[in-house]
Amino acid sequence: MRTDDPWYDDLASGWGDRYAPPACAASTTTAPRGGSAYGGDAQDVRDAQAGVYLAVQRSDAFQQVRRRYRRFVVPVTAAFLVWYLAYVVAATAAPELMARPVAGVFNVALAAGLAQFASTFLLTWAYVRHARLRRDELALELRWETQDMARARAAAPVAVPRSAWESGR
Repeated sequence: MRTDDPWYDDLASGWGDRYAPPACAASTTTAPRGGSAYGGDAQDVRDAQAGVYLAVQRSDAFQQVRRRYRRFVVPVTAAFLVWYLAYVVAATAAPELMARPVAGVFNVALAAGLAQFASTFLLTWAYVRHARLRRDELALELRWETQDMARARAAAPVAVPRSAWESGR
């Protein structure tokens, strides 16, 4: 498995120029009048890039990454919202419970409030761990696949009808 990130160098991946293909996919063909060095105009390049991302989005690997993400995030988000709303409801509906001292002036409300912060940090740690163990490797492979497909499409000549060349498109 490749461990370096293909999108680390933003100029090499084409992020610097919004509609240009990746920098490493330069073509030696001459451009027709009104076209680009990639065999067509900026719209052709955008269409080729859109095709790459649609193909990746439809791939089984991408769907697996999305499933793994949803299987973690949806239940954890629901549990945290229930926990947060239980704290708010208890604070408004049961003030005598929340005012009950735990140790000195430290009461149930303060303990529950601090537990809110602790649970936020715990959930952040759990999310990062889940991403690292269950999604990052597959997502990195998808990045490489996307970059390779984008480079291949950018390097491939786009069929431009002869009439478009002659009309000066």
